[in-house]
Amino acid sequence: MREGHNELRMLALAPTEKDAALTARILGDAGIEANCFLAIRELCAELDDGAGALLLPEEVLAGEEQYRLAQWMARQPPWSDLPVLVLARHGADSEAIARAMGLLGNVTVLERPTRVAALVSAARSALRARRRQYEIRRHLAERERNEEALRTNDRRKDEFLAILAHELRNPLAPIRNSLFILHNLEEGGSSPEIAKLAAMMERQVNHMVRLVDDLLEISRITRDKIDLRKERVELEEVVRAALEASRPQIDTAGHRVEMDLPVEGIFLDADPVRLAQVLANLLNNAAKYTDSGGQIWLRVRRAGPVVEIAVRDNGTGIAREMLPRVFDLFTQVAQSPTRAQGGLGIGLTLVKRLVEMHGGSVDASSEGIGRGSEFTVRLPVAAAGAAAGCDDVDAVSIHDLAGRRVMVVDDNVDAADSLGALLDCLGVETRVVYDGAAAIEALSDFQPAVVLLDIGMPGMDGHEVARRIRQQPLAVTLIAMTGWGQDEDRRRSREAGFDYHLVKPADVHALGTLLRSIEERSHAGMH
Repeated sequence: MREGHNELRMLALAPTEKDAALTARILGDAGIEANCFLAIRELCAELDDGAGALLLPEEVLAGEEQYRLAQWMARQPPWSDLPVLVLARHGADSEAIARAMGLLGNVTVLERPTRVAALVSAARSALRARRRQYEIRRHLAERERNEEALRTNDRRKDEFLAILAHELRNPLAPIRNSLFILHNLEEGGSSPEIAKLAAMMERQVNHMVRLVDDLLEISRITRDKIDLRKERVELEEVVRAALEASRPQIDTAGHRVEMDLPVEGIFLDADPVRLAQVLANLLNNAAKYTDSGGQIWLRVRRAGPVVEIAVRDNGTGIAREMLPRVFDLFTQVAQSPTRAQGGLGIGLTLVKRLVEMHGGSVDASSEGIGRGSEFTVRLPVAAAGAAAGCDDVDAVSIHDLAGRRVMVVDDNVDAADSLGALLDCLGVETRVVYDGAAAIEALSDFQPAVVLLDIGMPGMDGHEVARRIRQQPLAVTLIAMTGWGQDEDRRRSREAGFDYHLVKPADVHALGTLLRSIEERSHAGMH
């Protein structure tokens, strides 16, 4: 059905030319555009050019050609229900009328002889109903355009976030690699100050890595589909990590922080980064809504199987009517004209979701505006047992990896060199090259057991390098080391011939474990 100026015309079927002329004159005098036809097939041919309503005599409904009209009616789009006025003979209801009401749908019956006023009134009512249908069509088309725009924007957002995550991961890879190397170099005789700084840098790099991962999880966050990486953690370490992350904002505002932690250690089965994110959000919130030079208290208390973590401030406070809504998405507490509104109103929403995913709860309290506020997180304490800290995790052993022959291929010189140096620290025999052609050339000479291969290289990219390596009679394991980490990227890696797909910056222990497992399977295949 085409749009056009014909959409509000009345299409009428008349038994004679005289009746057609009379009908057109009556409707025309009432300001209604009418086109009259002597045969139903002529009327049906005009329908695709637009119609506001139909006017049919009962007699034409008895013939076979009524089914041609019924077929057109059945093809109407969902928004359309073309009104049909039927001029019926005086007397009892006929079988033709009953059949027409079933076939044609939106039928109004006018008994003849019909007064002109009744005919005009019925025609105007039918056209008003048709106008409302066109409004529905317009709204549906507008909604479809908006939905398509949203889909386009969402696709562009995903593409942008994927590119941004890739670009951020590339510099993070050499930083993480260098920190591991620094840690190994300092093991022999490190100063406490350097060791402390290195540990702080490592925590912040790990936090940055998780934040970069979150760039690709925004839609999952809004659907409560965040992945938790739980482990046995000591709460005090999480609290101090959160305070460290919030320290710049707290210090800038000149706030004082008073911590009250229990003497005995409290352990949780939790995701340490996500839990630190919860507490850092609460500390940042307290810092943001407290005037300069304010006071923030952080208190930890155990209450049987639950630990309570309270963050309190002497800031602007929360109105009583706002307390039930502070955890709602995009909610912001109204501030005074002198205080800037900051953030998007998602921090506390994320706090609530993350706490609930850990099996806990969070609530807010305040005595009112200007009286400060307090947020209390309650989490289940881990069951008794050995605490699995860093010392219990199998470290990457130099002796376990000694003798592995690994080629590193990456056009990012810092990333390639730092990964090569890291592998050297682990006792791996390493060859580093910076483009795909050099990798192909070095294969026969170096004969690596494993190739760590970047994807996004200029010229010959990692996929093409992998395909060419697979064409050679070599028993080599291919591991993609790339900043691209979406499902589609992993699929393309598999199709190119990669055995594994690691996202930069790769965790050193995970990489070491993977190299050991490859070697173990290689030895098992020889026996």
